Amino acid sequence: MKKYLLPLLFLFSYYGCESDHNQNVLTQAANSSTNFGDYWYRGLAEITSYTLQQSRYGEVHNGEAVLIFVTEDFSGQKQVKLDDPEKAGKDAIKVLKMNALRKFNTGVYPYTVMTSTFSPLDQERYPRPLKITTSVQEWCGHAFVQMNYLDDQYRVQQYSYFETEGDRISYINSAISEDEIWATIRLNPDDLPTGEITIIPGTLYQRFAHIPWKSVQATALLMPVLMRDDLMEYKLVYHPGLNRILSIQFKRKFPYEIESWKEIEIDDNDKELTTVGTLNKRIMLDYWTKNSRLDIKLRNELGLKD
Repeated sequence: MKKYLLPLLFLFSYYGCESDHNQNVLTQAANSSTNFGDYWYRGLAEITSYTLQQSRYGEVHNGEAVLIFVTEDFSGQKQVKLDDPEKAGKDAIKVLKMNALRKFNTGVYPYTVMTSTFSPLDQERYPRPLKITTSVQEWCGHAFVQMNYLDDQYRVQQYSYFETEGDRISYINSAISEDEIWATIRLNPDDLPTGEITIIPGTLYQRFAHIPWKSVQATALLMPVLMRDDLMEYKLVYHPGLNRILSIQFKRKFPYEIESWKEIEIDDNDKELTTVGTLNKRIMLDYWTKNSRLDIKLRNELGLKD
């Protein structure tokens, strides 16, 4: 990780004095943007496909990724999607759901992974996602984790075919989660934490790295993208011990679409491994109604394989 220290010092010195300016720019963009409801309450989901280069087993594998963002009514008590929100009364909570999917092959066998995050729109009343889940499917078997926000902490249920990671329950004190960062960008980038923060690493990363469920320290930066006036970048630099950097580039103006991301890891042999997701295509679609054979053409529109 030492080779990242000088670039980080440069970033702090270059962008530190501009932090207030960056926040003001984002606030102005939000105030002048299309109304939130006009975009998110149309009964459509935003679906974006990405070309994926996924690091795994010391190599980088080609694949595809999809981010799906959609608002829905969520049960605060049961922490599931409501079938009849009108009957739920005060138990109904509006959330922005993010489904993040990745597919890639490692040699002969494929990986299919998905993370779901349910972030309430009322961030003042519900500052943390109510639920985060991640599943991993590959030829060895299944792994699944579910985090529920209860009584100012996360209850973590973990299931895996690995003996050392078998069925168990643990708890993590309330902290920002890496998985919620993506929805925070979409809801209001002004709320992105910066500086030295305590954070729960992404559930997918924790499953791939086989590390204990806990919060760690990281440095968070929000900055303009050089030579791109339309983009901002949010970067998480995890402190030594995790040897990881996550950066997400997104549109400066509402609705703050995510254009790309990069994950850099240093393995035990000091080898740098990089995962990259690069924008392919984006559409708005009520995909839950598009389930006939004729709708396969929409996958082509997204640039996805059949």
